[in-house]
Amino acid sequence: MAFYFALTRWTLFDSEFVGLQNFRDFLAEQNLRIGFQNTIIYAVVTSGLKVVLGLLLGVLLTSRLKVRGFLRSVVFFPTLVSTVAVGITFAMLLKPQTGLVNQALALVGIDGRDWLGDAATALLSVALVDVWKGVGLATVIYIAGIMSIPTEYYQAVAVDGGGAWHRFRHVTLPLSWPATYSVIILSFIGGLRSFDLIWTMTRGGPGFTSDTIASIIYKQYQAGFFGLSTAGNVILFLVVTAIAVPLNYYLGKRQVAA
Repeated sequence: MAFYFALTRWTLFDSEFVGLQNFRDFLAEQNLRIGFQNTIIYAVVTSGLKVVLGLLLGVLLTSRLKVRGFLRSVVFFPTLVSTVAVGITFAMLLKPQTGLVNQALALVGIDGRDWLGDAATALLSVALVDVWKGVGLATVIYIAGIMSIPTEYYQAVAVDGGGAWHRFRHVTLPLSWPATYSVIILSFIGGLRSFDLIWTMTRGGPGFTSDTIASIIYKQYQAGFFGLSTAGNVILFLVVTAIAVPLNYYLGKRQVAA
């Protein structure tokens, strides 16, 4: 139905067929280039950090720490919280004058910035909040992957005189590739489609500097251009598919080889 309505100028009561005009108008949107750029940057930053931090936390939380059960709960807890609630909370924490982040920085002599009001830091600030919220799921996936590695491999490294680095480099890292594959695919696709956290924290601002494709589409819906925004959704679907399918194929081949 979306593919059909993308070819129409529609309301709740009627529709008029306009062919590819909606697609031409959407691709001519002046902020679309910024939206595409921000979408890719956001997806790469969030998925990359989730892979790195998820792996490190997975290794830490499968070690012999006495409090690892408690730490697993702490790391996973943000995943359970509503994304909108997280966005509202961090929007308050990052306020330039009254936010706790800048107040904490002031205690150590650092002048905080307007994290969400500065074009240079707005998108990155939201991305870091996304990582904080989503790294728990990545960690759980890595914990499952690491715990499935047979202990005989670690014993073999110990017999050869290898230490913790050798166990990580030659056993944990390569044999946890299925977990890495899953985290990359899930977090990258999620980053390409991200909307709620960005909208809650910045509304795509300041100006249009943190707009993504999804937020541009939503603004078209708000303005009443339903056919135009539906065409945007179709384009977003095609973009995600065009990136995710080759990525899935490439990572899948590496997984088989591993």
